[in-house]
Amino acid sequence: MKKVSAYDTIGTKYNAYRNADTRITAALKDLLGLQKGSSIVDVGAGTGNYTNALASLGYKMKAVEPSPVMREQSIPHPHVEWVTGSAESIPLADGSVDGLVSTLAIHHFPDIDAASLEMWRVCGNGPMVLFTIDPRRGASFWFKDYFPGIYNRIFDVFPPVEELISIFTGDHGATASIHDFPLPFDLADLNMHAGWNKPEIYFDPEVRRGMSGFAVSDESEIKEGLNLLKRELENGDWEKHNGHLRKKSCYDLGFVFVKLQTGI
Repeated sequence: MKKVSAYDTIGTKYNAYRNADTRITAALKDLLGLQKGSSIVDVGAGTGNYTNALASLGYKMKAVEPSPVMREQSIPHPHVEWVTGSAESIPLADGSVDGLVSTLAIHHFPDIDAASLEMWRVCGNGPMVLFTIDPRRGASFWFKDYFPGIYNRIFDVFPPVEELISIFTGDHGATASIHDFPLPFDLADLNMHAGWNKPEIYFDPEVRRGMSGFAVSDESEIKEGLNLLKRELENGDWEKHNGHLRKKSCYDLGFVFVKLQTGI
């Protein structure tokens, strides 16, 4: 299963809009269930926003990231060690960490099968917590009416969660559990779905640069969608069909945490 990374094209202001959301950080901590002082590797760490957030909770973190563009934007933290590597080739010893996290990064891994073997190798029995999205599980997202090409591509890059679990459990004798995460209305981590109740964010080019779906798309495709969205916001069509979302506190678009562990 081959994937193409977009991290080197996302831009240099990723940290301005992709902040670690405290609720995502709390879920990672709770699902890991590890004591303070435990060592955790963050695979596909990006700029290290969630790595630093977990380090601030008392964990000893190792951030593995292949993209120099992402690594160069990292903010130093005394309890974070940066490691240049990929999910398929993690330069850490066997069983050298107590746990592993990966947040919205798996769809960028070129080879998920190889990545799963490496991730199990370095974290031993786990626990391993993967934060991802399966768009097949969530509610219908109006985004597809304006950016159909971008939206449809997420079905290609994000595998069904059942397939993901099958890959990561395999012959490892691992158990897996799925934990839904409806997106809050005030999500701090502005991923491509974060505008579900505030479509205006998509008009900001800096915000779009932090969203890999836009970063790898053709400008003409983006412009066409933005023009249509602008017209329908102005004429009231968007509000007519989707305005009720502005009053919701959260919306289930298929985001999930997958916890994996062996030897229990």
